[in-house]
Amino acid sequence: MKLAASFIAIVVCLATYAQKPDEKKIQKLKAEAMAAVEKRYDLGQQINDMLFSFSELGFQETETQNYLTSLLEKNGFKIEKGIAGIPTAWTATWGSGKPVIALGSDVDCIPKASQKPGVAYHDPIIEGAPGHGEGHNSGQALNIVAALTIKEMMEREKISGTLILWPGIAEEQLGSKAYYVREGYFKNVDVCIFTHVSDNLNVGYGDAGYTGMVSVKFSFEGQAAHAAGAPWRGRSALDAVELMNTGWNFKREHLPLTQRSHYVIPDGGDQPNVVPSKASVWYYFRERTYDGIKNLFETGIKMADGAALMTDTKYTYKILGSAWAGHFNKPMAEAMYQNFKLAGLPKWSAEDQLLAKASQLEMKANKIEGLATKIDTISLPASTEPVLYNGHYLMFMGGGSDDIADISWSVPTIVLGYPSNIPGLPGHHWSNAITMATPIAHKGIISGAKAEAATLIDLLMKPKLVQDAKDYFTNVQTKDTKYIPLMGEKDTPATFLNKEIMNTFKPQLKNFYYDPSKYKTYLEQLGIAYPTVRPDQKEAVMKLGEKK
Repeated sequence: MKLAASFIAIVVCLATYAQKPDEKKIQKLKAEAMAAVEKRYDLGQQINDMLFSFSELGFQETETQNYLTSLLEKNGFKIEKGIAGIPTAWTATWGSGKPVIALGSDVDCIPKASQKPGVAYHDPIIEGAPGHGEGHNSGQALNIVAALTIKEMMEREKISGTLILWPGIAEEQLGSKAYYVREGYFKNVDVCIFTHVSDNLNVGYGDAGYTGMVSVKFSFEGQAAHAAGAPWRGRSALDAVELMNTGWNFKREHLPLTQRSHYVIPDGGDQPNVVPSKASVWYYFRERTYDGIKNLFETGIKMADGAALMTDTKYTYKILGSAWAGHFNKPMAEAMYQNFKLAGLPKWSAEDQLLAKASQLEMKANKIEGLATKIDTISLPASTEPVLYNGHYLMFMGGGSDDIADISWSVPTIVLGYPSNIPGLPGHHWSNAITMATPIAHKGIISGAKAEAATLIDLLMKPKLVQDAKDYFTNVQTKDTKYIPLMGEKDTPATFLNKEIMNTFKPQLKNFYYDPSKYKTYLEQLGIAYPTVRPDQKEAVMKLGEKK
C-alpha cells in the first residue's frame, strides 16, 4: 500500500511539474511578440485611419465590416457575418482547442463629430457629418495587430487555442452585445479581452462604476386636426410627449441620486398647423444595479400612462438597447497590469505634446499637461453602498454605460484602455476625434497591442490564469448576482437606427475614404500639417512651458 501511495504521489508531482509554466520561455515569447507588434505599426496605422475615414454610425457599419472581415479572411480567419440578427455584426475565428479567447472592440462613431485629425480647433471634414468623436476607429486595429502577432507565434510554437475577433456594433445605442449573449455567441468562450480608447494604459477589476441602462422609445398616437380651424377635434401626440417629459423632470427630485436619465424627441409632428397625430420620445434610463434600472424603467412607463390618459392618446414602447453595470475579472486584470510595465507608454514627440496641450487649452480642460507619461494605477472596484472615508460616507455616483458589461456577466472579461486620446476632453465630442488619425492614436494602438499580446501569451501558456479567472467569475462575481437580460425575449436589435443620417452623409464621406495605396497616412491624404495649431495656441503652450 505504501509503495502504491508513493507511486501515485510521484505521478502527481510529475504531472504538476509538467503543467508548470516555463517562465523563461514565456518572457522570451513576450519580448518577441512586442518586437513583432512594433513591426506591424504600419498595419495598425492603416486599419485605424481607414475606419476613421468611414465614420459610420451604429448599425450602419457596412464599410467597416467589409474592410475588417476581408483583411481577417486573407489572414486565415473564418468569417461569419450578420450574427445575432445584426447585418453589420460578425465574428472572425482562427485556431482550435482551448482556451477560447474573444477579442472585441467597438466600431461605431458619433453624430455631428466630423473633425480633421491633427487640428487643435474645430475644423470638420464635412460640416454636420458623423465622426469618430470617441475613438472607436482604433480598437480593432489594436486587436488585429495583437491577434496576427500571436497567431504567427501559435503556429510556430504549436500552441493550442482559439482566437475570436468580434465588433461592438452600435455601442453608442448599447444595441448589440446583449443580443450576442442571448444568441449564444459567448457560450463556449473561456475569457474575453475588450479594448477601448483611453488617454493612458489602464485596466481594472470588480464593479467598474458604470451605470447599467435601458434605452426605450415611447411612441404616442392621437388624432390630427386643423390646429387653427378645429383644434378641439385633435388629440395631440406631441402634448403627450411633452407631458411625459414634464412629469419625468418633476419626478427627478425624488429619484435616487445614482440615477442618470435623458431624452430626445426624434418625432415632434409634421408642421405647426396640423395637430400632431404621432410623436415620440427616446429615453435612456441609467442606474447602478439591475433592480434600479428596472424600477426607473417602470417609473417611465407610469409617466407614459399618465401622459396618454391626460391627452386621450395611446402609446407603445420599444427597447432599443440595454446594458448592465460592468464587473471585470481580477486575475486577468492583474496579469494585464503587469504587462503594462513591459509594454510601456509611447515615446511622445514634441509635436504630439503640442497638439495635446493646444487641444486642452481649446477645450478649457482642468489641467494643461499634455499626454500621459506615467502608467495609471490599476483601477479598484467602485462601491454600490456608502463607504466611510475620513469621517464622511461616500458612494460612487455612477456615470456612463457600456454594453461590454453584458459580456462581462457572461464570461470572465477585462477592458484594456490604451493611450490614443488626450486627457481632459469632454467625450462624445468632435474634440475627441482630433488625435484619432494621428501619430498619437497610432502609437497608443501599438502600446496597447503589446500589452494585449503579452497577456494573450499568459492566457495561452498559463492554464492556471484561465482557471483563476473562471474561479473569480463563479465564486466572487456571480456568487450572489445572476445575469438577467434587460430586454425581453421578443425584443430585436434596432437596426433601423441611423439609416437616414448615413444615407445623407455617406455619398459625401466616400469622397474622403482613405486610400493607403496612394498615401502613407490619412493626414497626408487630407494635406494636413502635423500638428496644426493657431499662433495663439502655440504661444499659450510655450508660456506654460516657461512657467514650469
